[in-house]
Amino acid sequence: MATRRTRPAPRPPEGTPPRQELARQARRVLADAVRVAHWAAEHRGRVTEPTSATERERAAAALDLTPAQVRVAWDRARLAGLVELHGDTARPGWRLRAWDSDDSAALRGWVALLDAWSLAHPAPRGAEPAAVAEVVEAVPQVLSLLQLSAGPVHVPALLDLLGQRVAELREQRCEVPYDALQDAPARPEPAGADGQGVRAGLRDWALDGLASVGALTLGDGHATLTPLGNWAVWVKLEQICVAAQSPAGHIEQSAEDMLRGCVRLTPGPARDEYRAWLAARPAGSAVTELVAVARGDDALLRGLAFEALRVVGAAAETEVRAAAAEPALRPYALLWLAEHDGADPDEAAEVLTREEATWLWVDTAAAVVDHGESDLLVRHLESAVQGTVPALLDEVRAVGHPRTVQVLVALAAAHPDPALAKALRRAAFQVHTGGA
Repeated sequence: MATRRTRPAPRPPEGTPPRQELARQARRVLADAVRVAHWAAEHRGRVTEPTSATERERAAAALDLTPAQVRVAWDRARLAGLVELHGDTARPGWRLRAWDSDDSAALRGWVALLDAWSLAHPAPRGAEPAAVAEVVEAVPQVLSLLQLSAGPVHVPALLDLLGQRVAELREQRCEVPYDALQDAPARPEPAGADGQGVRAGLRDWALDGLASVGALTLGDGHATLTPLGNWAVWVKLEQICVAAQSPAGHIEQSAEDMLRGCVRLTPGPARDEYRAWLAARPAGSAVTELVAVARGDDALLRGLAFEALRVVGAAAETEVRAAAAEPALRPYALLWLAEHDGADPDEAAEVLTREEATWLWVDTAAAVVDHGESDLLVRHLESAVQGTVPALLDEVRAVGHPRTVQVLVALAAAHPDPALAKALRRAAFQVHTGGA
């Protein structure tokens, strides 16, 4: 078993509101985005992007908004995952369906908007893209300072910090400082500015952008983190700590290699590893990678991939529902969906048909054959839903799992009862030759 170096996770900031209250605040920030997303979904029975002036005017009239507010709300709906683009069409995202009932959906949607603040609040016209990217990269340090200050901070101090951080980033890249925004609208540089060419207009844009998505408030020359912003910084720090506790090398590995590294871990440490791996990458790409591993030939990795998808939670629902259409993944997907919908894990198997349960039994046996011990394989025989070995063999032969022969041969070799072992070998021979 891999050794682990544990570090204490950061504690939530003192005075952080309960999760339910934070979710209410997130819903308020994205209220217009949710309304526009619902309107677009119901307007023609599918999500219709209000891109034309006519569509925006119709949405504005229906929702008591201005056309400009509709455009902003639609952009936020896309950035927050309330709607998902699939080629030329858009569909309601899982967060929109779960918005009112799942606090996690609201909070994750808001964090996605925060992560995309520079898209939700476009940079000044004429801004040099490289300079914009530098300011965006420097913003996390500003948020950290605001959290450490635990109260209002003078805006000039934050602007100065932004400039200093940009200068550090350039120095780390061995770049020559330059004035990147000669044409951008800007006020004169304040005394003591860093002189590295990041105009105050662009730095003001960063603070205004964070305020526009509800991460901070601006007033009387001060900036203050909102409860949501304070919580978001803590979440990011927690993710860093979780990632730091991963067994060495797993975070940077592919999903398949990460899951192989978890084969010998007990369930608790394995879940910690899944969380660390997931914290280091976008949820969408992580889910896609895990499902791709589940489609492979290794039955054990297939099961572990769905265990990791349980850690992902609701963000994996769309891809898991799609996976239910694939015979090899269907039993795993149906169990995942049943548990996601609130079924007790011990009773979730009731959603499977007899054929699906038998296919899953063979697939699990294949995982034991490849990675387990012979006594575990014998115990697995006792877990079959059929109740008797003859009934099991009849249904196993009919289910058509590609590993049926190997499983039956391995069972025959492992089972201590000679008569039963003979029956298993006969069944394996019949499947192999196509006989009855």
